[in-house]
Amino acid sequence: MCYDTYNAMRGATLRYTIFDSKIRRSERLTLERNVEIVTGSDKKKIVRIHDIRFQGKRSIDWRQVREYLKDYVGAAYEIAETKDIIYIGSDLPDEYSGSRYTYKLMGTLAKAKANAAQGIPELLEMAVNKRFLENRDPRHIRNAQYGWYRYDAYFELPVYDEDGEIERYNCFRATMLIRHSANGKKYLYDILDIKKETSNSLSSL
Repeated sequence: MCYDTYNAMRGATLRYTIFDSKIRRSERLTLERNVEIVTGSDKKKIVRIHDIRFQGKRSIDWRQVREYLKDYVGAAYEIAETKDIIYIGSDLPDEYSGSRYTYKLMGTLAKAKANAAQGIPELLEMAVNKRFLENRDPRHIRNAQYGWYRYDAYFELPVYDEDGEIERYNCFRATMLIRHSANGKKYLYDILDIKKETSNSLSSL
């Protein structure tokens, strides 16, 4: 076996090992969350999040959300529709919890974004409708050198009755913002444009 062929095979094996370790870490995270994928009445795939982990009487404690997101850093997930591999970089926790978009959120939408953090693996897996945008911001000349991608995703959160039982699920639509870095990899940068769907739930209980 020639030296170049050996190095190529060794590099491919190393990349596979690294990716596989991230997938195993992702599976561990999945076991610690109460999340499933359901099919809506219009055949959309919806990420149903069964627990409200982040809430507050007046506002969300985004520091808690930031710490929670750090557990995802280093993981990678595949989008089923496009087969794109999306990585979770070290910038996600700060951007997700402290962006200008997040700062403007209040009430139901703030609670929705905070708790959507629990479903990030499934939201990426079920993301649809890929769109490309060129990077025109010099601040992102490296971390989004090859532009941005947007995907649509849907998730549900529970609504509880007076006895603490789940009464129904509210459905939300969101945009998954992906940056295409100078290293050639795609990273989740933030979740934006969260809107509550007109129906209380797109799927059956």
